[in-house]
This record gives sequence, structure tokens and C-alpha cells, in this order.
Amino acid sequence: MSLTLLVTMMLGFALSISIAVSIGGSAMLGIAVFDPERLVLAPKEMFTAIDKFPLAAIPFFILAGNLMETGGISRRLVDFAKSLVGGVQGGLPMSCVLTCMIFAAVSGSSVATTFAIGSVLIPALIKHGYPTPYAAALQATSAELGVIIPPSIPMILFGVSAEVSIGELFIAGFGPGLLIGGVLMLFVHLYCRYKGWGQHDGDGRLSVGTASRNAAWALLMPVIILGGIYGGIFTPTEASVVAVAYALIVGLVIHRELTLQDVLPVLRKSVISSAVIMFIIANAGLFAFLITRAGVPEAIGEWLVSVLQSPLWFLLGVNAALFVIGMFIETSAAIIVLAPILVPVARHFGVDPVHFGTIMVVNLALGMITPPFGVNLFAACTVAKISLDRIVRHLLPFVLVVLGCLMLITYIPGISLGLRDLVFPPAVVAPIGPQ
Repeated sequence: MSLTLLVTMMLGFALSISIAVSIGGSAMLGIAVFDPERLVLAPKEMFTAIDKFPLAAIPFFILAGNLMETGGISRRLVDFAKSLVGGVQGGLPMSCVLTCMIFAAVSGSSVATTFAIGSVLIPALIKHGYPTPYAAALQATSAELGVIIPPSIPMILFGVSAEVSIGELFIAGFGPGLLIGGVLMLFVHLYCRYKGWGQHDGDGRLSVGTASRNAAWALLMPVIILGGIYGGIFTPTEASVVAVAYALIVGLVIHRELTLQDVLPVLRKSVISSAVIMFIIANAGLFAFLITRAGVPEAIGEWLVSVLQSPLWFLLGVNAALFVIGMFIETSAAIIVLAPILVPVARHFGVDPVHFGTIMVVNLALGMITPPFGVNLFAACTVAKISLDRIVRHLLPFVLVVLGCLMLITYIPGISLGLRDLVFPPAVVAPIGPQ
């Protein structure tokens, strides 16, 4: 049965059938062929997969990101980032990375970050003489920080799927996010100097004081959200609702760039995006239930333990596999299916599950910027109005930079766990389980 499931699912991918339908259809076919009397289990398991309180954060964080885009918050964040780093050669691409890092601390979604920041910065980059494919590749890469820097929707999914503390995952994401963001900023600065681009990036930028005043309410948002989570005021799930309320108040009352007429289209856009993710989760949950029942996770775990004899080789093998998987399978589905399989093996090798979660999220985030199914690439190409094939050449250096950072994150656990251990000392770590 498990072989039928996998073959059918891969055939669906090859025929360009949607991810959710390929996963769910293969699961339905497996039940219909091998145990038709239990087809009634399908809707039950699909509902069970999404009937988890932490998953409520997903639609709310998506809605918060869309409200920030429409309400002018993202534009003010761009102006603030430009005031800090826009004065050097290559300052505009550096502003793109920095803005995505700040926006990521609220949105939790890389696609929302791509549209919200890209709609402002991609035209600005083109206006300043940067090639359109380079601008799109840069925005797609920078936006992946939206799922690494907390709050992060994939980290919520990993915490729910692997029964790991979401709060600890969030705080462990800061180190990798800052590392990747810092290295990307250094790389684009050096690359622009090599190419001779961006010598006038500082033209028209606001002073730090003016930009800070204009963006004060926007900058306060991540402070409230993350401060509330780690201060014990509200859970990560409740924080998503706070983010929506804050974005509404700032957009409607303070900045007044968001009108009541805008709210309905924003809600519609958010509902569609949320429904797509939840439908994938439901189908992936059914698929995961069937392969778990067939004993596939245990078999894979035993095989990995027998073949990969040390933690170093295990992590290298997992990174290689996840990199390939991320190119073809949507991040949410990959986490839900693979996390329950791989986390027990990681524990066997002595790898901290929180550290493993950051490795998995960073690796699969690479799938968002690698063809053929990189969602960030499609979003950036939509904003830039170009075809996907035009940005591949400019994308390769960014992929290599992130891969290098991934290796550091993988083999230097302190990057992920250093801050976590300060906040949650090992002697008093909260019991493992979703928060």
C-alpha cells in the first residue's frame, strides 16, 4: 500500500497536478484499492489534521501581513530600512533584505513578505538601474526569511507535527534568521560593488530620525508580538490575533491608509491563501496517517540508523534529501509528512529536536526559491512581471549563499540553541508539546 501511495503521489507531481490533490488523491486511491470499507476514515483524518488550536495562527498571520501591505505599514518599514543602510553602494538591495527581516517578525509567511515588500522595492530597484531579474531573485530570496525569523508558520506546523514547543522553536529561529540576513546583506553589498550597481542608492532617502518617526507604529508591532509571546502574556496562536488587531488599528485609525472598503478584499485574499494551506495540511494529514499505519516511519528510521552511523552523516543526508524534496513539494506538506518520521531518528542520534526543527525549516525554505515549484519565485515574478526562466541565472548565487549558511546552522548548534538555552535553561525547559 505504501508503495502505491508514493508512486501515485509522485505521478501526480509529474503531471503538474496540484500538491494537495496529488497527496490526497493518492491517499484516497490507496484506501479504495486496499481497504475500501475504511473510506469513511478519510474525512475523519483530514478533519483531525486541521483540528489543532495552534493552526489557527496561520490564517491570522496571513491576514496581518495583508493588512500591513494595504495599510502602508510595509512601505514605512522600507523607508526605515533605507534610512539605515541605503546610503552605501548597494544600499537598496541591502534595504530589501533588512525590510524582509523586520516584516518577517510579524507576518510569518514568505509569500506575504514577497508581495508586501516586493510591491514597493522591486519597482524601486528597477528604477535605480538594477536588472529586473536580479530584483525579482533578490526579493524572492530575502522573503524566505519570513519563515525563519519568528513568528513562522512552518515552525508552527513543525511544532504541532513533531510535538515540539513552538515557543522554543520561535526563539531558536532568531539566530539562523539573523545569520542568513546578515550574510545576504554583506553579499549583495560586495556583489553590487563588483558590478558597479547602486552608486546612487542613497538619493531621496529619508533621514534616520524622520524615517523612524514615520515607522514608529510599524516598528512597535514586532516588539508587541514577540514581547507578548516571550513575556508570557499570550501564546503564539493568540499573538496572531493581536497582530491582526494591531494592523487594523494602525491602518484604519493612525495611518488612515486602510479604509473599510479595503477590508473586504483583504479578507478575501487572506481566506483564499489560508484555505490553500489548510487544504494541503488536511490532505497531508491523511497521507501521513496512512503511511504511519503502514509502518513506513519506523522502517525509514531503522534504515537511516543502519546506514548513517553518526550524527554528522545523518544531518548531511537529511539536508541533501530535504533540499531535493523542497524543490518539488510544498513546505507545509513536507513538514507534516516528514517531521514525525525524522524527529525520532534525530533524537536517536542525540540531535536536539528544536535544533532539528530549525534545520528542517531553513532547508525547506530553500525550496521556496528553487525551481520548479518555488512559491517565492512565482510571487516575485508576478510582482516584477517577468517569466521564471529569466531569473534563474541571478538566483544561483543567492541559493549558494543560503546553502552555506545552512551548513553553519546544521553543524554549529549554538546558532540555533544559544538564545533558546538562555531563555529556557536546560534544567527548567518546559515539557515538550505545542504551546
